Order: sequence, then C-alpha cells, then structure tokens
Amino acid sequence: MSVRPTVLDELAAAALRRAEGLRRSVDLEDLYRRALLFEKRDFAAALRAPGLSVISEIKRASPSAGFIGDVDPARWAERYEAEGATCLSVLTEPDRFEGSLEDLDAARGNVSVPVIRKDFTVDEVQVLETATRADAVLLIAALFDAATLARFVSLAVEVGSTPLVEIHDEREAELALESGATVIGVNNRDLRDFSVDLGTFERLAPRLAGTTLVAESGVKTAEDARRLRNAGADAVLVGEAAMRDPALVAKLSALP
Repeated sequence: MSVRPTVLDELAAAALRRAEGLRRSVDLEDLYRRALLFEKRDFAAALRAPGLSVISEIKRASPSAGFIGDVDPARWAERYEAEGATCLSVLTEPDRFEGSLEDLDAARGNVSVPVIRKDFTVDEVQVLETATRADAVLLIAALFDAATLARFVSLAVEVGSTPLVEIHDEREAELALESGATVIGVNNRDLRDFSVDLGTFERLAPRLAGTTLVAESGVKTAEDARRLRNAGADAVLVGEAAMRDPALVAKLSALP
C-alpha cells in the first residue's frame, strides 16, 4: 500500500522543480557574489532585543486557512512596522500561499526592519537567491538530513544571512542543534496534518537552551504570546491572525 504524500511533501516537490529551473537560468558564481554584496539587516540581533519580539507575516493564503485576503505587500509591511513588528516574514511560495519574490521586494523596500523569506527551501541555489533579496532564510528541518541541513546553515551564514531552522519534534530539535543553527523556530503547527498545539513549543524549548527561540503558529491572542514567552520564546511569529487583525501586532509588541 502506497503512502499518500503530505502537503509538506507536495510543497517540497514543487520547490525542487522551481530550484531546478532556477539553476538553469542563473550563473551560480554571479548569484553567490550578489548574495555576498546584498546588505543585510541583522535579523538575529533584532530577535534578541529586550522583550518579546514579534515577526509579522504577509501572506494571501495557506493550505490550512485557504484564501485569507489580497494585500498590497508594501502597504501591509508599512502597517506592521508602525504597529511595532520587530521583523517581517513574507511568503513567496506561489502555489498554495499565492506569494512571490515581488511581494518580498515590495515589503522589504518599504520598511527598515529585517525581513525573512518564508518558502520551502530545498536547494542551495535558493539559499543564495534569498540572500540577494532578504535578511534571513527559512530552513525546515523536516526536509533535510543532518549533513545537508548543516551545509545549508553554513552557506547562509557565509553569505551574511540568518538561517532560521524550523522544527516540530525532538528529532528535528537535535538536527537543528547539530547543524550549528543559533536561531530556531518551533512550529506549533504540524506541517503534515496542520494540527496546532502550543504545547509543542513548551515541550521542546528546554532542549534548545542557548539558542534564540521563535514560537511559530497558533498565536491568536496576547495570552497565547504571554504563554509562549513564559515558556522561553524570544519571539513569536504571527501569520493568519495578524493578517486578519493587524492591531494584534501592537498588542503583542506591548506585552510587559
């Protein structure tokens, strides 16, 4: 009996096809040089600032929420920054999230805070591409073996990006630590079945002492954010809830 691919499997397969196309269309040495020369904002340092940092996300849709809303990424980024966001996250995955690199450029070009490209990175060429337009790159541990994840983390750092390694369970936590990642995101949403449990962060945070910790998904209220901060979060990443109510960003940023 064959195992049905998960949504994460499908997203990764589509990302691999895009990476193959990108490799055919660019000169890797030139892309590497441009990645080095692109002036980065310090994403990791922003998350280590006193208080709970807030990463606000721009996205039009997701597999779990469906269509959320059409947005002007430049104006949305400006609003998030005004509401007190420490950093921004911009979805660039085109199929299930309806994002694009143009969204990333428009958002980053209109704010002064660091910006992470949120996508399903599966090839080193995508790490380099991200480093020519954003300050940080998302690396989902579930998509890699130990050696590959460590290589991608090293490459990101080499070209001046902050790698945010995302995990969901104990095995992935060990992979992240072994990779040398210093910024780790714990996703409270299981990307295989999209269930959400804030207890995921609470369970895994003690294993990740010494790293900068981002709690991702499931934050809908200030009480959710306070719960995660008390469990050790340096930052929370807020997506759908902030898209539906941008004022939530100000409430989270103002947590005492």
